[in-house]
This record gives sequence, C-alpha cells and structure tokens, in this order.
Amino acid sequence: MGSARASGTAVVQSVSSRAKSALDALARGKRGDAPADMAARNAPLLADAEPLVADAPDVSDFKQEGRASWYGPRFHGRRTANGERFDKYALTAAHRRLPLSSFVRVTNVANKKSVVVRINDRGPYHSARIIDLSQAAANALGLQHAGTARVRLQGLSREEARVAMTEQLALAR
Repeated sequence: MGSARASGTAVVQSVSSRAKSALDALARGKRGDAPADMAARNAPLLADAEPLVADAPDVSDFKQEGRASWYGPRFHGRRTANGERFDKYALTAAHRRLPLSSFVRVTNVANKKSVVVRINDRGPYHSARIIDLSQAAANALGLQHAGTARVRLQGLSREEARVAMTEQLALAR
C-alpha cells in the first residue's frame, strides 16, 4: 500500500509498514505481534495512519457477487492503475468499475471468511471474474490454493473502512 501519487487530491498514508506486516500476518492465518524486525523500524501504528485518500468515495451502496481470482509474484513491484507499486503482501485488489482508493469487504461464499481491501488497480481481464485480489487478500480468504472462489463484495463508506481496517489489525495482534 503506501501513499498514492499526488494529482491535486490530498493524499495520505494508506497503511504504515508495521500495520501492513500485521495485516499480512492475518492474511497468512497467523495471530500475534508483527514480526520482531518491524519493532526495530519503529513504524507508526495503523491507528496513526489515515487509511484512505482524503476524499475517498463512499461506495457503501455497492454490492456484487461473482468469482474472484488473485495475482501475486509476477506482478509484485509493477505499477498499479493509481500509480503506486503493487505489493502482493498488501490487502488490495483490482476492480473494473469501482473508484480507485475505495474499500470493499470481500467474503468467500464457501467458507464465510472475509477481508477488507482497497481498490488500487483495474481488472480483472478475465470476463468470468469480478475482482483480482492481492496474494495477501487471497490468503485471508482461503483461496490461494484454489486460485478462484465465489465471493460477495460489499462497498464500504470511509468510516466503515476505517473501523474494518482497525479491526483487522487488532485480530492480527
């Protein structure tokens, strides 16, 4: 995640590196503190970071159901549609129509696991899929081995996204 490039819009830090590591631990199914090397960096907590672009769109009325897929190692480090570098360890996703920097809760219909992701890219480019998830988000939903899964998307308001990201961080501790 990280800051998006400025284009006249007030941009704030998405998630601190410590928070990103903690959320990644959650995505891998691990609980507890962030890795020890994170403490050495003395990074700010997620609670200290504003998770959204200052004028992030409210997509709380958005709902969609369909197949999700994920992308990871091959795209790691490449530029996303909003200009930041793709991080397979961040909880992000690509969607064809949702505004960039909006947040959605993605729920795996089969196992009821869910994760909140930030839309930072466009895609998927496979017509039968509605969202491409980062590797971390796929791990959190339990679909990394299957490759795809039926999911339900629920858009979030700015406040709902802030609360959900804080809850995800708390679970990762």
